[in-house]
Amino acid sequence: MPASEQQRMIQAISAAIELETEGRECYLAAARNSANEAGRKLLKSLAEEEDDHRRRFESLYQSVSRDHGWPAAPLRAPSSRQIRQNLAAVCREIGVKVAGAAGELEMVNIAIEKEKKSHEFYREHAEKAAFQTEKEFYTVLADEEWEHARALLDYAEYLTNPEDWFAETEHPSLDGG
Repeated sequence: MPASEQQRMIQAISAAIELETEGRECYLAAARNSANEAGRKLLKSLAEEEDDHRRRFESLYQSVSRDHGWPAAPLRAPSSRQIRQNLAAVCREIGVKVAGAAGELEMVNIAIEKEKKSHEFYREHAEKAAFQTEKEFYTVLADEEWEHARALLDYAEYLTNPEDWFAETEHPSLDGG
């Protein structure tokens, strides 16, 4: 592997480690300040996923920095879809009388923007990838970050207008009869 290619990968991996570490720390701090169980559970689970991403990147860093290149098998990230399902279940338990801490919605909106930036970061690196497994890995991570943003959007809607959130989530059917 050419030295310039190795350096490109190391720089991207290092930036990703910082991104994921910062995300984890932000989510843990936000979870401590959340005023309700739905927020605390969502934010803690997002922190766990960010930490999992960080560990995967640290493993990649070891491989690439030792000039072993990108691993032959893609490192799959866990599915974030379960996070949204878990959030919906907790929100159903709480009901429409949700309490939001001062600044919680603002924090959620900031987190949404950070997840969107992470999504874009990983998409860009997928496009620059030299190895197919590298491209697949970054694509999976981009999808994970997008799912994180969607979960946060769901939570923001729940905080802002729980009645509408329930109507949308529960998909009630209205018959004309």
